[in-house]
Amino acid sequence: MGRKSAGVAGLVAGMALLAAGCGSGESAQPVPEAGKPVQVTFWGWAKGTQEVVDAFNKSHKDVQIKFEEIPSGNAGGYAKFSNAVKAGNAPDVMSVEYPQLPDFVNQGALQDISPEVADVTSKYPASVVSLVELGGKTWALPMDAAPQVFFYRKDLFEKNKIEVPKTWDDFRAAAEKVKKANGKARIATFFPDDPSVLAALSWQAGGKWFGTEGDAWKVTINDAPSRKVAGYWQGLVKDDLVKVQPSFSQEWNAAFENDTLWGYLGANWGAGVMKANHAGQAGKWAIAPIPYWDTPASGMLGGTTFGVSKGSKNAKAAVEVIKWLTGSQEAWTARLSSGTSSGFPAIADLLPVAAKSFDASFYGGQDIYALFSESYKTIQPGWTWGPSMVQTLTTFKDSLGKVATGETTLPGVLDTAQTATVNEIKSRGLNVAQQ
Repeated sequence: MGRKSAGVAGLVAGMALLAAGCGSGESAQPVPEAGKPVQVTFWGWAKGTQEVVDAFNKSHKDVQIKFEEIPSGNAGGYAKFSNAVKAGNAPDVMSVEYPQLPDFVNQGALQDISPEVADVTSKYPASVVSLVELGGKTWALPMDAAPQVFFYRKDLFEKNKIEVPKTWDDFRAAAEKVKKANGKARIATFFPDDPSVLAALSWQAGGKWFGTEGDAWKVTINDAPSRKVAGYWQGLVKDDLVKVQPSFSQEWNAAFENDTLWGYLGANWGAGVMKANHAGQAGKWAIAPIPYWDTPASGMLGGTTFGVSKGSKNAKAAVEVIKWLTGSQEAWTARLSSGTSSGFPAIADLLPVAAKSFDASFYGGQDIYALFSESYKTIQPGWTWGPSMVQTLTTFKDSLGKVATGETTLPGVLDTAQTATVNEIKSRGLNVAQQ
């Protein structure tokens, strides 16, 4: 499964070095002191992780996890990991989101764990496995998937007789009705600091920002589906039909509390965020599928994998740890029972455990995991992340902040990111196909 990613074999710099420097981690395994467990160090930030680590350590004697909670990836976590790899003191296990995985493979920061995880990759959908495979090798195990959904104030929608939008045309019409019902209220937010939302919406629309052509990367960030999405959101911003606020900011949360923000376009993990941040609004919120263009579809907004660092001397134990973290019922029960996470397991067989473990009373008892599951099934296939996503997302973030001031437009942001990404990939000595 995910074999189309095999074409990336010649496109990821440093593969030869990785083969020589990493192997599958079979060599240089330390011999633990008699009677003492192997200690696996783990860095991450996902909600509920401490509870999962506690559950692992309680149920395992031969291996123990030493967990360090670090800032989320783009808030400093990835820089910390990169620096640790260079200094030779990286953790054994590292959280890496799907977009950044090719970057870390490119840097030679992760080990090829293909042989050790061959027994579990069949449990994942091909569309998810393809996101952790590069060059026909597996570099991490997926923890969760992140299908898009729409959170909305059910009470306010019903009071003002606003139908929950099914299509993006419906969404704009509903946005106009929200603004008419309350001049200060808006249906959702445009985040000027979060390019991952634009990426997910482009993915949902059928965009494909990256691909391969022979031995070259194909970069089409400003393709037709993505331009359609950008133009649509440019119109919403121009016509003042959405708020423009930094993601998860104090002002964003305040808008929910004073009833001037009636919706949130997010992903399944947002259910835990909303529940934790707005407990006083329990029973007022519901979740619907993400609006679509032609037929129901979703992209992925987020999602975490666990990889084993290149220099790990506990690679064998580390692989066993990430298998348990991602694929055991006990791990998912611990994560979701924490009350802070609404993660959606990438392994479909674990869905009943997730649904049972998350208290959905905040959403009036709605079967939100059934909704997440339906959205998961509609994730558009064929999406590939590029080899320089840290740079690409930084370019996006720098440009998005200029949209609200009129210095640029969303379609213009796509063009800027396209040019900068092509230049960055070429500067790394990788081939880029002619557009």
